[in-house]
Amino acid sequence: MKLVLTGGTGHLGQVLATSLQKQGHEIVVVTRGPANGPGVLQWDGRTFGPWAQALCEANTPATRKVALRSAIVMSPERGGVFDILMNLTRFGLGGTIAGGRQFVSWIHDRDFARAVDLPLARDDISGPVNLAAPRPLPQRAFMAALRTVAGMPIGVPATAWMFEIAAFVQRTETELLLKSRRVVPGRLLEAGFQFEHPAWPGAATDLVARWRQGGN
Repeated sequence: MKLVLTGGTGHLGQVLATSLQKQGHEIVVVTRGPANGPGVLQWDGRTFGPWAQALCEANTPATRKVALRSAIVMSPERGGVFDILMNLTRFGLGGTIAGGRQFVSWIHDRDFARAVDLPLARDDISGPVNLAAPRPLPQRAFMAALRTVAGMPIGVPATAWMFEIAAFVQRTETELLLKSRRVVPGRLLEAGFQFEHPAWPGAATDLVARWRQGGN
C-alpha cells in the first residue's frame, strides 16, 4: 500500500514510517525541510502543492483511499509536545496557556499507532478518519490533570507570547495548544476501536511515568 506522511521527518513520523515500511508499505514523506532522498517531497507548510487536493481527485475506483487526520500525539520522547508541557509543569509553569478555555484534542502515542493500523487492516474503512481520543477537554482542565499526576501543585499561567518562545526553542508549532480544537474520533468508534487511554488523567499517568524513565 502507498502511504503519504506529512511531517514524516519528525520523531513520530520516523517511528511510524519505519514501522510501516517493515510491514511492506511504500512511504512518501512530505517535509518542510529539503527533499534529500527518494520518496521525499518538499512543502513550505503554508501553500498547498499539487499533492494536496490529489487524494480526492485521483481516479482509483479499485483502490480504497483513507485520509488520516491526527490530533496532538502525546508521547514521552524528548522534544515532543508532552516533553515541553512536562518541563513547564515541573518548574511550576504548567498553568493555563492564553486563558485556558481553548479545547485540546489529543491522542496517546500507543493508541495513535494502533489507530493507524486499523484502516490498514480493515477494508471497510475509507475517507477521512480522525485520530483523536474520544474525550477532548479545555486546556485549563488538561493542565490541571497533568499537574496532579506530576505532583506539582503550582502552575503559573502562561501568556501566548511566553508559550511562543518555548515553542520556538523546541521547534514546535504554537497553534497546537493555542488554537481550540474539539475533535471526536467518530469513524474509529463506529469501527469498534478500543482506546487504551480514552481519558486524559489516565493517559497522563502513563506518560509521566514513561517520561521519568527516559521516554520509553
